Amino acid sequence: MPIITYKPTSAARRNMSVTDYSSLSKKGPEKSLLAPMKHRSGRNSYGRITVRHHGGGNRTKYRVIDFKRQKHDMAATVLSIEYDPNRSAFIALVQYEDGEKRYIIAPHGLKAGDVVYSGANADIKPGNALPLKNIPVGTFIHNVELYAGKGAQLARSAGIMAQLMAKENGMALLRLPSGELRNVSENCMATIGQVSNIDHENVKIGKAGRKRHMGWRPTVRGSVMNPNDHPHGGGEGKSPIGHPGPVTPWGKPALGYKTRKTHNQSDKFIVRRRNGK
Repeated sequence: MPIITYKPTSAARRNMSVTDYSSLSKKGPEKSLLAPMKHRSGRNSYGRITVRHHGGGNRTKYRVIDFKRQKHDMAATVLSIEYDPNRSAFIALVQYEDGEKRYIIAPHGLKAGDVVYSGANADIKPGNALPLKNIPVGTFIHNVELYAGKGAQLARSAGIMAQLMAKENGMALLRLPSGELRNVSENCMATIGQVSNIDHENVKIGKAGRKRHMGWRPTVRGSVMNPNDHPHGGGEGKSPIGHPGPVTPWGKPALGYKTRKTHNQSDKFIVRRRNGK
């Protein structure tokens, strides 16, 4: 889907671009698949800010997405492709033969009127969901389960796809979008194709207000704070960091600090980390 740019009527317009939504449905979302979303602006039950930079933004409702695709061997007709404020990808409203409607993550190229299936007998075409053991090696996939029956957790963002590299001993080797090589059970479901909204990564926000509409509040640099607020704070004029490297407001190293558990139970499934180690 192309990117729309504007004439530079202001500095913000010069540096702003938006996704072309002309091919999406003009109707509102399916009301039976909406759920309320409470925004807490980063506050906990005591009213204290525990997550910075959250707050404001447009009110949104959650779209209940079917990540499990458990209605096997039943045709689902795509009624419309819709915008979803809660994710970068587009979503597709599908209606099954028994009349039930569900939302799924829309793969690239899916359009209204197409028919999608799930189950071991489905064809290898975008939008169809199959267990990994029924998908040919080399196929590009998305919406991949980590644990069979739990629902898709991997490769769900706009323009993303994973690749099935090999299958042996009941495990499927995947190359994830990060470059990581990881084994997943062959019984896990995955959807064929690439996630929609490929041009999402090329969109330029352009101005601060547009980010505020998304629910982001401003970030203040530590170097302009006082010493009681941040380790970088204080000093006369522009002062150096005063530490071996930049640190967070809580004194932890800000660059390259390892947070992964040293004996994580999932280590045995990871063949190669995303950084090649």
